[in-house]
Amino acid sequence: MDEELHEMIRAVVRKIPRGRVATYGDVADIARAPSPRLVGAVLNQDGHDLPWHRVLRANGTCAPHIADQQLQLLREEGVVADGGKVDLRTYRWEDAVKEKAEEPPALW
Repeated sequence: MDEELHEMIRAVVRKIPRGRVATYGDVADIARAPSPRLVGAVLNQDGHDLPWHRVLRANGTCAPHIADQQLQLLREEGVVADGGKVDLRTYRWEDAVKEKAEEPPALW
């Protein structure tokens, strides 16, 4: 993997503020990574010193093998999960929210 891209992914994850979350796809988009899976690979291999727990799946859930620890760390930051799922409309990092595409005016 390109070292510059690797460091860009790490930098984006580092910027996610306490009490906020982003998806793997959000991080990939901001870092211009080709895939959310690449973000997961970077966090798995080199994310121990990052706020990795603030990165979730696209549906607001945690990866099953780290869910208990991740949800506990998020709770400590004030992020509440309901049934193991974080409400992205409430807790998503503002920088990760895509601008809604401007829609053409309606006919009526």
